[in-house]
Amino acid sequence: MNFQSAWPCPAWAVMTSLWVILSFSSLSNAQTTTAAPSGCGQGLDPIYYYLCDLSSAWGIVLEAITSAGIVSSFILIIVLVASTPFIQDPRKKSILGTQIFFLVGTTGLFCLVFDIIVKQNFSTCASRRFLFGVFFAMCFSALWSHGISLNCLVRRNRGPNGWWVFLIALCLTLVEVIINTEWLIITIVRTASTLGQPCAIFNQDFVMALIYVMFLILAGFVTAWPAFCGRYGHWSKHAIFILITLFLSICIWIAWIVMYIYGNVQLVKSLYWDDPTLAIALVSNAWAFIFFYIIPEISQLTKPNLEQTFEEEGYQARGVGYETILKEQISQSNYVENKAFSMDEPAGGNKKNSVPLQRL
Repeated sequence: MNFQSAWPCPAWAVMTSLWVILSFSSLSNAQTTTAAPSGCGQGLDPIYYYLCDLSSAWGIVLEAITSAGIVSSFILIIVLVASTPFIQDPRKKSILGTQIFFLVGTTGLFCLVFDIIVKQNFSTCASRRFLFGVFFAMCFSALWSHGISLNCLVRRNRGPNGWWVFLIALCLTLVEVIINTEWLIITIVRTASTLGQPCAIFNQDFVMALIYVMFLILAGFVTAWPAFCGRYGHWSKHAIFILITLFLSICIWIAWIVMYIYGNVQLVKSLYWDDPTLAIALVSNAWAFIFFYIIPEISQLTKPNLEQTFEEEGYQARGVGYETILKEQISQSNYVENKAFSMDEPAGGNKKNSVPLQRL
């Protein structure tokens, strides 16, 4: 039997039809796989969809709040540096470097939110594990070192050198850097050898790696309380700022840890709510740092202390008393001179009258 008689269509027509079918199928598959959500442009990498996806509004809302926080942090850093020449008290000026260090950590918390909004890959997972604890350690170590300085000020009215306070905060932060570096290396090697997924880590392990940061929170909170028992009580208002900030931080940390470990799992939303939980914790805690610590501290930088006010008032009082004494002395001397002149004048008059009487 001849093949051409059994197959009425020519071979080139069959090949052309197959090519057209395969082309349309591949084109349809490409369109379905590259279809971007509403608000995102075509050709955008899918890991960035949460930054522009209108159907997932949490990413856009957090992006806007975080951008405002980054701008505010930069402005506050400029204000701190620019207010240096106007700070009268050298004890307040000495803590300025630690507060700038605190603001750098706060800015890092805001920037880390974008890393969490972006979907997980090797680089984002590694940076989250490392920087989450480091930036929080910068902020809480600065608060703890400031509390140590306040305990010296309320008792002796003289605190440690500003460089020592900054070095304490820096050394406390370096401890967290070392811990996170070792933990990151161990977890990457473990996941690469077993699962091959660098993001495959339990939520409990992520929280357990932050135990040192929790220790910094509690240490700063406990250290700030004795600042109310010193002789120079005008420094205690700075301890109030630290206590309020750390109390709110404790509440935020309890909320996000419970939700991250227990709540999302119970609601079967761990796949969708884990990243928003971390991002909300970062944003809320960073704004608490700004509103309840940095802004009140900036408002107190250029104000004179209580003893300076008393010295100025005492100096003014002494000046007024000295001026009144001078005025009294001048008035008394004028009165004595006028009295002497009035006593001399009748005597002269008697002499003039007595001369003609003797001549007569």
